[in-house]
Amino acid sequence: MKSTEKLVSKAREEIGKKKDISDDEVRELLIGLSFEIAEYMLLCAAERENLIERAFCSLRCEYGPLQPLISDSSITEIMVNGASDVYIEKSGKIMRSEMYFESTEELENIIRKMAAGVRREINEMVPIVDARLSDGSRVNAVYKSIALGGPVLTIRKFPERPFAMEDFLRLGTITAEAAEFLRVLVEAGYNIFISGGTSSGKTSFLNVLSAYIPADERVITIEDSAELQIRQIPNLVRMECRNANSQGKGQITMRDLIKSSLRMRPDRIIVGEVRGGEVMDMVQAMNTGHDGSLCTGHANSVGGMMKRLEAMFLQAAELPAASVRSQIAEGIDIVVHMGRLSDKQRRVLEIAEVSKTLAGGEIKVNSLFKYKPGSGLQRTENSLMNTSKLEMAGLMLPVAVKDRLEKEGA
Repeated sequence: MKSTEKLVSKAREEIGKKKDISDDEVRELLIGLSFEIAEYMLLCAAERENLIERAFCSLRCEYGPLQPLISDSSITEIMVNGASDVYIEKSGKIMRSEMYFESTEELENIIRKMAAGVRREINEMVPIVDARLSDGSRVNAVYKSIALGGPVLTIRKFPERPFAMEDFLRLGTITAEAAEFLRVLVEAGYNIFISGGTSSGKTSFLNVLSAYIPADERVITIEDSAELQIRQIPNLVRMECRNANSQGKGQITMRDLIKSSLRMRPDRIIVGEVRGGEVMDMVQAMNTGHDGSLCTGHANSVGGMMKRLEAMFLQAAELPAASVRSQIAEGIDIVVHMGRLSDKQRRVLEIAEVSKTLAGGEIKVNSLFKYKPGSGLQRTENSLMNTSKLEMAGLMLPVAVKDRLEKEGA
């Protein structure tokens, strides 16, 4: 494939001679120049069209040749492994893209522009950055100093319209009964933790559950990179972490933001994802009157999430393991575990209650809904044990669950 460098350079010269020039005029200019420059005269129609499109993106698009992939709503993830190795995800399937960068420098310039858009930087001294695009897409970039095959750029895209529970019901992510069950628990102020592996849909599900928060409450969201799209809460405060600059100054951690949020009179605190010692602050917030808080974390199962929370808690404080487990069990009421199955579909795999009493010194969970291959998400024989928040809020469980509880108590 012919390089666009000469065409772009010549076009910039011509554009610089004019005060205003429209996109259509730029395309016309590129078409004319492509027939005038000897290097491109023998190109076939398809090659010429590709050349002009790449040159146009370099001249007029915010993210150069990457822009068509970013603008394509059918693409959910973009994975750049160096200048000439680009993959995309469509409909849950990963495939190689024909798109490429003409040089490592072109890719680096785009990465730096993305980082600068959220007041972050990436260079030899700060070789890793997490950022976001103006449309909310999540960006992770790794500089060439530690990525041996060249700069690595990963973009997780989100739909323009946030998912609603109706979407998850249509896709089979959750059943109507389980969705109604969670709606009531969110309204009643149960502290809910969403766990799952990478790309299992945790953030999207957190967004959906947040839609059930009463509109008259004050909510504070805390994220590493802002992704949540909460629109129904007027009294909403959004906060985002900040990395240190190249001099190692100015860092604002999730722990800093959680501690600060406690002085802002929140009804609920929503933490995008916990990865370390901030678990201690989050659990303590849940234990000190901020009922109805929501959070996510990486794990392969509900039990695995409990163990990870304990390990992360201990990063922040040297406390007896029994004390840590007791605080986690007291703070978190419900765990929703999500996963991505072999058919690439995201599913709620389990909804479990965290028991307030330890069993043999370990955190005990009470499975309420569980996914069964071939049958989907099924209600278990277990009942919700902690109904005090429902009673305080004057709310009732969905009829199907309530009827079973009454039958068991009879």
